[in-house]
Amino acid sequence: MNMRHFAIAAAGLWFCANAPVFAQSQPVVVVELYTSQGCSSCPPADAFMEQLVANPQVIPLALHVDYWDYIGWKDIFAQPGFTDRQKAYAYAIGSRTIYTPQMIIGGSDRIEGNNPDAVNMAVANHLAQHGDITLDLQRNGDTLSISAASASPDSTPYDVHLVRYKSAETVDITRGENAGLTMTYHNIVTDWQVLGQWTPDTPLAVDAPLTGDDAVVVIIQSPGNDAIVAAARLN
Repeated sequence: MNMRHFAIAAAGLWFCANAPVFAQSQPVVVVELYTSQGCSSCPPADAFMEQLVANPQVIPLALHVDYWDYIGWKDIFAQPGFTDRQKAYAYAIGSRTIYTPQMIIGGSDRIEGNNPDAVNMAVANHLAQHGDITLDLQRNGDTLSISAASASPDSTPYDVHLVRYKSAETVDITRGENAGLTMTYHNIVTDWQVLGQWTPDTPLAVDAPLTGDDAVVVIIQSPGNDAIVAAARLN
């Protein structure tokens, strides 16, 4: 079956403080994969995630959507909020259609279907761009300390996202379009929340509660599901 698509129905906190900020050791690019265990065209894209995980300059995040659950297999990782985030990306460009699989690179490039060459090219293009914002994460017990600063301070607002993910999990699919497949999924997002909004006219320094062993990613993104201007992770 070809790439799956789905028609969309019509329808903060401000942080600032003076604190030391440590730069990322190298630039990174966030790649969001929108996928479903119930979509027969998704397994190749799910498998490609393993290659992206191996690249230290890529933060791949698999967001499992719930709109294919009705066809016989409920995706055990799917959350309605991930479907909402994918819809927001579509709305941002005036589209009423969402696809699985779909990859969003750096919050701005959209690639439908499994197209590793296009993804790799988009990743390379983003890495070639030098952002002005540095971002550092430090964990102390159940507290995550987030620091950020801009080399070109201004009053542009950005959303600060906190993401958690599991590194890998294997699933035996017994019903639906992928019945009989055993799939290993990578960087499975388990939680996504917006901590608040920040403007880079002052350094950012904020603590967030953090429990459990899931890996951590912080993303700084333009509002309205636009460009991701900085990201960092803790495994």
